[in-house]
Amino acid sequence: MERDLVLAASGGSREAFGSLVSASIDRCYALAFRMLRDPELARDAVQGALLGAWEDLPSLRDPDRFDAWLTRLVVNACYAEARRERRWSAKLRLIPMDQPNTPDTALSIADRDELDRAFARLPIDQRAVVVLHHYLGLSLADVATTLDIPAGTARSRLHHAIRQLRAAIEADARPTTFTEDRPA
Repeated sequence: MERDLVLAASGGSREAFGSLVSASIDRCYALAFRMLRDPELARDAVQGALLGAWEDLPSLRDPDRFDAWLTRLVVNACYAEARRERRWSAKLRLIPMDQPNTPDTALSIADRDELDRAFARLPIDQRAVVVLHHYLGLSLADVATTLDIPAGTARSRLHHAIRQLRAAIEADARPTTFTEDRPA
């Protein structure tokens, strides 16, 4: 069914493309939001990726790989948004949290905030690997294929990202002490 829609859309059918988009837009937005941690930037990235998909769909060689191709377009659009955001925005940004299905306890909220602060410190290329692997559940080989990088690079980025997350969480957990040097 999806193959038929991809073929029709690549032939110029707006209805077929609309059906493809409506089936995958939530997944694309979730991916972009988790990478960029900002709803407006995520919407911009998804919009750019979908525009690119519409323009480049006739060049898609394997219609069965539409989802992987669209995921790569979203990731690349997130990279572009992150570069643009780094150049033009303030460094401090309030980040809305995902709404949980069950009530949170104070401890889990603190843990989530701590992880979110640490995740925001990661470079966008490491965020992409973490999101694709841990959120979307892709294998590292599939992550490498999606990002068009070698498998070893995907493993390395994931390793360094996890290490940086741990270090950031441990650094935030250390108590801060201030000492005053007073003359005797």
